[in-house]
Amino acid sequence: MAKFSIPKLGFLLLCCLAALTEATYMKYKDPKQPLGVRIKDLMRRMTLAEKIGQMTQIERTVATPDAMKNYFIGSVLSGGGSVPAQKATPETWIEMVNTIQKASLSTRLGIPMIYGIDAVHGHNNVYKATIFPHNIGLGVTRDPNLVKRIGEATALEVRATGIPYAFAPCIAVCRDPRWGRCYESYSEDHKIVQMMTEIITGLQGGLPVHSKKGVPFVAGKNKVAACAKHYVGDGGTTKGINENNTVISWNGLLSIHMPAYFNSIAKGVATIMTSYSSWNGKKMHANHDLVTDFLKNKLKFRGFVISDWQGLDRITSPPHANYSYSVEAGVGAGIDMVMVPYNFTEFIDDLTYQVKNNIIPMSRIDDAVKRILRVKFVMGLFENPMADNSLVNQLGSQEHRELAREAVRKSLVLLKNGESADKPLLPLPKKATKILVAGTHADNLGYQCGGWTITWQGLGGNDLTTGTTILQAVKNTVDSSTQVVYSENPDAGFVKSGEFSYAIVVVGEPPYAETYGDSLNLTISEPGPNTIYNVCGSVKCVVVVISGRPVVVQPFVSSIDALVAAWLPGTEGQGVADVLFGDYGFTGKLARTWFKTVDQLPMNVGDPHYDPLFPFGFGLTTKPTHQN
Repeated sequence: MAKFSIPKLGFLLLCCLAALTEATYMKYKDPKQPLGVRIKDLMRRMTLAEKIGQMTQIERTVATPDAMKNYFIGSVLSGGGSVPAQKATPETWIEMVNTIQKASLSTRLGIPMIYGIDAVHGHNNVYKATIFPHNIGLGVTRDPNLVKRIGEATALEVRATGIPYAFAPCIAVCRDPRWGRCYESYSEDHKIVQMMTEIITGLQGGLPVHSKKGVPFVAGKNKVAACAKHYVGDGGTTKGINENNTVISWNGLLSIHMPAYFNSIAKGVATIMTSYSSWNGKKMHANHDLVTDFLKNKLKFRGFVISDWQGLDRITSPPHANYSYSVEAGVGAGIDMVMVPYNFTEFIDDLTYQVKNNIIPMSRIDDAVKRILRVKFVMGLFENPMADNSLVNQLGSQEHRELAREAVRKSLVLLKNGESADKPLLPLPKKATKILVAGTHADNLGYQCGGWTITWQGLGGNDLTTGTTILQAVKNTVDSSTQVVYSENPDAGFVKSGEFSYAIVVVGEPPYAETYGDSLNLTISEPGPNTIYNVCGSVKCVVVVISGRPVVVQPFVSSIDALVAAWLPGTEGQGVADVLFGDYGFTGKLARTWFKTVDQLPMNVGDPHYDPLFPFGFGLTTKPTHQN
């Protein structure tokens, strides 16, 4: 029997330990390794199933631990209004996200999933989050620094709930207000939309000096990956019909709808979402020329391209008519991550079959996975996959509400102020005997916020979240001796006999999102017109319009003393009162043309038939007054 000396035994043990350490050291898990090395190391270890899993995004309701583990799912999302519980706390959100993440980390390679959510005007699905004005109002401000700060605040509130990825900003250039998503667009003018891409810097952080063009960038745990959407031409469809066909030349596409993508890519945007719409009859989700040849190869975009919700299904008409064709067309066009979002086994099975049968080349799968991993590595998801409670106090913080209130003030556009310049109605006096507040939208937080608030389509009433209605804001602002009377839809007799010093009428559109908002008549919802006539026929009045776009007001303008476009201001209605009563002046200028009649549409600044009620860039101004 051979004998080992103690030193020899120790040496052997050391060798074994070294070998063991060598075996468990994985370059991709080492943050000191260069990005390219980490991606390459991880990809060489991945099976086809693990790669296709990374390309799959599923809805949180189907993201069971088993689904995450067995299918190596790369991403999970909340659809509009999809929440872990009604009025869920940030802690409840964090617990849900971490439960899903634990399942991902327990897989063989431990690749973290990335959780995404629509945070399009603040963290809008979440109870008590700050709801900022929708983009249509922010475009009015022409203030890139303001939207950058809104991006920073939104990133903190999204991270407060444990989520690292926001499907924002929408950089559509809405060319026809009949489109139900026009409020998600900053302007009909691409130059304003380009300016507003500064929100990406707020969401993701500022690019380090000497960054390589097109490489995604997310500056750590207080920032989120952003998503420029919807590529490309979503705002240019015929008659503004959602998901429809944008008929325009290549030069037109390049000069109107494409420019904001150049800015977004230059700012290091992590992801880009394809549009449901078509360009000259070709579905964007199946457009290889624009997604691969132009976006990836020409513009050198190095983040990942994500589909829209069931975007592959909608390549065919009717949707899902030939899903295997849709998978081939969509993935073949260059889509990297597919927002399935429910029936993920069908997507995985179809794509697996197509790769194994050389219908889709392995190089296409590798391109997709490389891009997805690049974003995950860059944003530090491998080092910090689990969320903690350190930012929960950021949700709906006072500082963020003050920022939203500032945004509201700057987004208001004064369209009329008195019959003549020397007899303005605004700013209103805080001290008056008795004033009337009327209209469907005066005491309705849900209407004030619009679509994409708590639920996908938005809600009416005041129970949806925390905020200040315009009525409450008026009461907060006037002198304590001023009597405020509220009547939603008063009759003319009530107004005449009321001896009011003046009236504030707040009317507009109900909440809506996407196709549900497509409209051919663009009218103020009933009984708004009636309220305007009853009130403004009897007393000096200012009409405040709450809407996601210009609406028909020409019939009422002559009977109104002052007219304010307030768009969809969000939860901080106090910002409206701040300006009505002169604590701040009106500064906003229209970022959209205000038409006379819908027959003129589409009509954008620069068009030969341009004959608006209020032109692009119009906005009266007032000076702040110093009332007690």
